[in-house]
Amino acid sequence: MTQTLAWPQLSGRVARLPAPVVALGAFAAARCAGVAVLAAVARRTGQDTFALLGASWDARWYTGIAAHGYGRTLHFGPDVVHSDLAFFPLYPGLIRAAATVLPVSTPAAGILVAWLAAALAAWGIYAIGAHLYDRRTATLLVVLWGLLPHSVVLSMAYTEPVLTACAAWSLYALLTGRWVWAGALASLAGLSRPNGFAVAAAVILAAAFEVVRGRGWGRGRGRGRGWGRGRQGRGRAQRRPRLWLGALLAPTGWCAYVLWVGRREGDLLGGYFGVQDGWGSRFDLGLASLRFTRHMLVDGERFVFPMTLVIVAAGVLLFALLVADRAPLALIAYSGVLLLIVVGGSGFFESKARFLLPAFPLLIPLARALARTAKARPWHATVVIAALAGLSMGYGAYLVAVAKTPL
Repeated sequence: MTQTLAWPQLSGRVARLPAPVVALGAFAAARCAGVAVLAAVARRTGQDTFALLGASWDARWYTGIAAHGYGRTLHFGPDVVHSDLAFFPLYPGLIRAAATVLPVSTPAAGILVAWLAAALAAWGIYAIGAHLYDRRTATLLVVLWGLLPHSVVLSMAYTEPVLTACAAWSLYALLTGRWVWAGALASLAGLSRPNGFAVAAAVILAAAFEVVRGRGWGRGRGRGRGWGRGRQGRGRAQRRPRLWLGALLAPTGWCAYVLWVGRREGDLLGGYFGVQDGWGSRFDLGLASLRFTRHMLVDGERFVFPMTLVIVAAGVLLFALLVADRAPLALIAYSGVLLLIVVGGSGFFESKARFLLPAFPLLIPLARALARTAKARPWHATVVIAALAGLSMGYGAYLVAVAKTPL
């Protein structure tokens, strides 16, 4: 039977649509509206919208790798060396494939791949929300993700949509007991971005939990909540080989690329981290972030930086709420690792909010609260969504077309 979503404020025709279609339609509407606002600001400021979406900052590196392969290095000083080896290969590979098959330019292929990946990610996020809770919560989870302050990145030639798509479907496979699929998708996530290792960490921790507790993650609808509660599927003896295979597959993509860069740089284990160090990116337990925060508060800075601080602080609070809500361990582990990388990493403070875009499980407490509000007071929920939409579209256009701060 076709599932439908009964929203009091929607017309009967829309309410009869399959719930995932409603969720994806709302997400597409949010992102198209965001692009329209960006286009209006770009036109007013004499800029090209297509160039802003497909050739801004990191997008130039991705499309350059897609077109010419690895090998570009920029020297800004003895300790500042930007090498394209810092960028993982999955997204550039997809761009190259799209540009080869379709009659489009490389930047256009980058935008196309990002948009398709964002749609796949939204679908996966909906599937997780519907599996754990209900269709209203799942739809709102997708809408909130599409209306984050930095969600303009989901419409640009950036790799966050690709990582989120791999992560969402890997986590959904975990929650439904499909270990091999979870591991394979985690491996792809590890080929997309440095923080893609968070997906592999979730798979490995979930597998460890399964081994220690000897309990399944469940396949039944609404049965995956808690620290792994779920309906028992196949026998433990049948599940164990798939579990181990999934756990072994999960980190292979990330490890393969790190070792490949290390071999190319002449330092198998440290080469990739040396490349990142040239960009000023390293894990220092948050010391550089604390120093920059002090500078921002004491000396004053552009609006982008305090906004980033607020978003990261909100991420920490939402993670605490996610844990208090006893969300599945896989979601907590995935979000926790992403948050740890953001808080503990140095370099490019203004990009930390973007790095949290794939951490969609952090939005689950908000989606559940908004779903309750939507059921009891639909107009209150509508006002909240409208306010978030205004913030997302306005701030996104400001980031890309006005602030000119690297994302």
